[in-house]
Amino acid sequence: MVNKMEYIKVIVRMSFFYFFIILIYRLMGKREVGQLGIVDLIVSILIAELVAISVEDINKSIFASLIPIISLVALQMILSYTSLKSPKLREMLDGSPVFIIKNGKVNYNEMIRQKYNLDDLLTQLREKGYRNIEDIEYAILENNGTLSVFSYQNKANSPLPMPIILDGKIQYETLKEMNKDETFINKILKNKNLYLEDIFYAFYKDKNVFIIKYCDLSK
Repeated sequence: MVNKMEYIKVIVRMSFFYFFIILIYRLMGKREVGQLGIVDLIVSILIAELVAISVEDINKSIFASLIPIISLVALQMILSYTSLKSPKLREMLDGSPVFIIKNGKVNYNEMIRQKYNLDDLLTQLREKGYRNIEDIEYAILENNGTLSVFSYQNKANSPLPMPIILDGKIQYETLKEMNKDETFINKILKNKNLYLEDIFYAFYKDKNVFIIKYCDLSK
């Protein structure tokens, strides 16, 4: 039979881990579950399992659970920081957004590749208040599994912005969709007397290129 002291130990452990997890998630910089990437979700599940084990096994030292939790958080933070500097690593860990609907046409090949079926698409469209696929001009499956939707009504006469530079890296897939090449980017940068590493974000819309430089972020 569990005595009062054991109940107290469970309560103390649970209270400790409650505030400890709040602290580490503040350090990780997460906002809500829907925004977690694959790596973040894995870390969250592992932390939950380690905490559950520690709370259930009151005879086990609490530090035996703290060490692997801290190691997981440290690994996650290192990967997050590294992925900021490495688009390839970021894409490998989190994936990249994909068009499920483009110019009003459903991309079935991409749906198969993403293991995303028609029921998933219709459900997410209904959740956003859309009844028919025919109403949608663009639908983008984001890294976290949410669907960004742009209807013809909302985007009439306004093409979707096409990111051509992210974090100083040329987005070759976007250029391919635009039937452009690296010469297109180089010409723009030369005309504006800029270097690729100066650019935080650049996108193409309405036959114009809009650029945000790193130096603009600190203003």
